[in-house]
Amino acid sequence: MIRILIALLLSTQMAAAQNFSALARVDPSRTAIKSDGETLVIDLGLSQPVPWRIYTLADPMRLVLDFDQVDWSALDTDTINQTEQVTGLRAGQGGDGWSRLVMPLAAPLGVSRAGMRIDDVTGAATLVVSAAPVSAELFAATARAEPGLPARPAVPSAPKEDGPLVVVIDPGHGGIDPGALRDDVVEAELMLQLAREVAEGLNRAGGIRAVLTRDEDIFVPLAARMTIARAAGADLLISLHADALEKDLAQGASVYTLTEEASDGSAQRMAERHGREDLVSGLDLTGQDDRVATVLMELARAETAPASNRFATALVTGMREAGVRLNSRPRREGPLAVLNATDFPSVLLEAGFLSSSEDRSTLRSPAGRAAFVRGITDAVLTWAVEEEMLAPLKRN
Repeated sequence: MIRILIALLLSTQMAAAQNFSALARVDPSRTAIKSDGETLVIDLGLSQPVPWRIYTLADPMRLVLDFDQVDWSALDTDTINQTEQVTGLRAGQGGDGWSRLVMPLAAPLGVSRAGMRIDDVTGAATLVVSAAPVSAELFAATARAEPGLPARPAVPSAPKEDGPLVVVIDPGHGGIDPGALRDDVVEAELMLQLAREVAEGLNRAGGIRAVLTRDEDIFVPLAARMTIARAAGADLLISLHADALEKDLAQGASVYTLTEEASDGSAQRMAERHGREDLVSGLDLTGQDDRVATVLMELARAETAPASNRFATALVTGMREAGVRLNSRPRREGPLAVLNATDFPSVLLEAGFLSSSEDRSTLRSPAGRAAFVRGITDAVLTWAVEEEMLAPLKRN
């Protein structure tokens, strides 16, 4: 009887996983291309969230949306095009399952806002894009070359057991998943720049080896990020992000640690935003079933959660002392996917809000990012000393 119940449980889990990872489908009832004055507004309804990216191409002028596997069959490209700014609409499948929506433009436009919203109840997604007129010179300067498919990330070798403290810096998003966008600022690009500078600062501190989960603008699935961290022998993971709200309602940095329930509305939003960045995540436990994997991960987190909380506290202190502007509530908790997948101490640092002009200015300036580098480096050093002092107590 027990074996039958286990078999039913596993078959149900497999069916759910297959349904969740199926192709995203376009919902025509939630899809529209229209003009709001001179601004082009695109609403693309999808049955589920998928990684995506947006960019412009020249000669001829085009606005392009790339997705990881979208079924376009329900999209009528002849009737959905309801604006003179888009001279035609083409949708199709690229190589290796990637999908593309191409919008030829009658005049130069630049993306001013873009983001994917996820329905709390249904899990359906809506990609919302706004593109405003720009000069021909600016369009030509910002249009990119035709991008290829995302490259595979390099996996670093694990250090020796007696080697330095290994800190993995995880710049969020990348490639087909740009993250938050506001004006000409892209979260994925900005966090990669900050991650490189943080890694350099940590490596200069001595006794620390910094590892990046990506060092270029590519999409790295969550499972691959964890593989990179484990292969490097991670002692700590810091995931870097910067959100954008509909209005300039929040500003400043905050630090998240993992809990089963969100501590507040902001933490819940963060969990929803990052909960579906990747459809496959978790510890690689070859030969183990889902129940065993869950138990092992819970045991690992029971060991690492206190260390994560101690680092989060040190990080808030370090950034405050370095002059980083903090959110009014800089310590938050939530069921974040990237932290849930780790079996080592980890935090998510929201470096600010791209919807805040002050935060954007800070994160785009070398001096502003330098304060983050100082604060993070000081926090890592302080935390490492504290963990070393606690080591004898952990062994007893």
